[in-house]
Amino acid sequence: EPLRLYRRGAEQGHPLGQHNLGVCYREGQGARQEDREAARLFGLAAEQGFAASQFDFALFDAQGRGGLPQDDVKAARYYRL
Repeated sequence: EPLRLYRRGAEQGHPLGQHNLGVCYREGQGARQEDREAARLFGLAAEQGFAASQFDFALFDAQGRGGLPQDDVKAARYYRL
């Protein structure tokens, strides 16, 4: 049930839904573990100013996860937001 609600919120562009769905994909909770989709969702929410997603997106940048190239400069920019 939560995954369905997160997905609906994410599809409607709500950053909390995008973030929570990203966490589900990152952790493999209710969905298969998929870093690329988690990074995409964290990026969408981060661009809307959602602080938790900015932090998680920065971690993915710093670690080069989810298909993102490892980029400490970009990660530092998100950590500072």
